[in-house]
Amino acid sequence: MIRAYLFLTVFTPLTFLFAASAILCSLFDASGRAYAFHARLWARLSLALAGTRVHIRGTEHLPDGPVIFMSNHQSNFDILSLLANLPRQINWIAKKELFDIPVFGPSMRRGGYIPLDRSDGRKALKSMDNAARIIREGKSVVMFPEGTRSSDTQLLPFKRGGFLLALKAGVPVVPITINGSGRVNPAGRTRIYRGIITITLHPPLTPATTGSRTSVETALMEQVRNYIASALEH
Repeated sequence: MIRAYLFLTVFTPLTFLFAASAILCSLFDASGRAYAFHARLWARLSLALAGTRVHIRGTEHLPDGPVIFMSNHQSNFDILSLLANLPRQINWIAKKELFDIPVFGPSMRRGGYIPLDRSDGRKALKSMDNAARIIREGKSVVMFPEGTRSSDTQLLPFKRGGFLLALKAGVPVVPITINGSGRVNPAGRTRIYRGIITITLHPPLTPATTGSRTSVETALMEQVRNYIASALEH
């Protein structure tokens, strides 16, 4: 518990400092590279602060061009681990409410992160169309198809939104399996433990171009789930 409080004492002001700095840099760099550099450095410093190491494998599977990364979700350290180690400039699709947080929210907008408004069906569909357009223009994004953190290593049911987005964007989906983050920072708990997190990138999956939308979504969802589960430690 003491480790967690010490971590948060430094992590919280560090986060707002980097968010503010990233906003300033983004005013002079429309490419997003300066913002991505800030995000990666923030994540690496935060992991080091927690005494956490990350190993990544399977980077040879990454195709050229934009992709949608879909990962299991065990703890808040998943975000830090992916930001620090994915060999690609990435954007995040996050719930709209996060963009209302002072400093942090505006920083996310300047960084090109994509808000998803789930307050009603029409707004959600409009958000999805906007996200698909941004991805087709060359941005790679990260999503957690479970929608929330799992309290153990078992995969939760997947939500269909990410797979609808994959069909709309027409880009490959790269499944990711994360192991160890749930032990570093168990879901629903404040405690932080030293440990090693492993990220496994699986071969890309291209959505089928024939068949009904529902059947294509379902088939892609099953493929992604099978890949993630295949490397999941229990």
